[in-house]
Amino acid sequence: MNEAAPNLADRSGDKPGQSCPEAYRYRPTDFRAAPSPIAEHVYIIGGLYGNLEALHEILRMQAAETRRGVEIALVFNGDHNWFNVDAASFREINETVLRHVAIRGNVESGIAAPTDAGCGCNYPNYINAGYVARSNAIMGRLQAVAGEFPALRDALGALPMLRTIQVGETRIGIVHGDAEALSGWAFAAERLSPIGKCCSGDEAIAELTPMDTIVRYFREADVRAFASTHTCLAHARDFEVDGRERLIMNNGAAGLSNFANTSFGLITRISVDRKAPADSLYGIDLGGVRFDALPVRFDQPAWITKFLANWPPDSPAFTSYFDRIVNGPDFDPRDAVGGRVALAAS
Repeated sequence: MNEAAPNLADRSGDKPGQSCPEAYRYRPTDFRAAPSPIAEHVYIIGGLYGNLEALHEILRMQAAETRRGVEIALVFNGDHNWFNVDAASFREINETVLRHVAIRGNVESGIAAPTDAGCGCNYPNYINAGYVARSNAIMGRLQAVAGEFPALRDALGALPMLRTIQVGETRIGIVHGDAEALSGWAFAAERLSPIGKCCSGDEAIAELTPMDTIVRYFREADVRAFASTHTCLAHARDFEVDGRERLIMNNGAAGLSNFANTSFGLITRISVDRKAPADSLYGIDLGGVRFDALPVRFDQPAWITKFLANWPPDSPAFTSYFDRIVNGPDFDPRDAVGGRVALAAS
């Protein structure tokens, strides 16, 4: 990997939607706290984006595992809100998430404490200005509906920005963005591997996150893996740090399609069971703990109906996201893996 790259989390002088408030920052050493929860099997659910159908499907997936004797802990790592600007969806999604282990993403942070950072996405310069402006507009509508639920809004603001969990004997850092900022981009697909693509469909003109930065993150955090989501395209890549294999796994989006000509979301399953699940798309055994990307095959027609009720043609979310919802992004499962992480046999 390259040895020098700009810090895309340090953009505080930029426009709304392209800046990272100081309050969104933390230190890699903050992950050295005691793990919570300690579990044998976990779903990491990031980027639900207000998709109630995806949430229902994840709960069904959890129930199916329970029937097989596998108890799954749910961990939501931010941006479970976005398109849910109707009161019923806003309430149900947040009441459900708050019953489980969760951290906040830039969306929840912006709901709870609006700033001049707009959506708080901290978009890099290669994201087009129209996409950024529409994200700021989406945040404005979401903040308005959140004002109808002050208790939920306050509860979202009280969520931590990071957690450390433990699966078996493996410590895992749970982030929304990266190891230094809630809205950081160091764990974006286009900064972990040279894929040249990004969430907006623009060409990603970005240098890779320096290997010395990756090494520093793992050393200072004292974790074996990081689970992330913020940048909306999935990627998993392993690294060797101090003679041990490490992993960064970004699930992309639980509530949006992640690959071309597909409609399913993605979550990360972490388990002490070293056997890959039957529905795994790709994964890796990391020192006796299994990490897999699982599809969330939600009811797509029902989701489209709900989405259009809130975001009709020519609305900001429709313009930015409807093509991805229907057709998927210009992204292939092969773009989502790097290093020793392997696609499942087809």
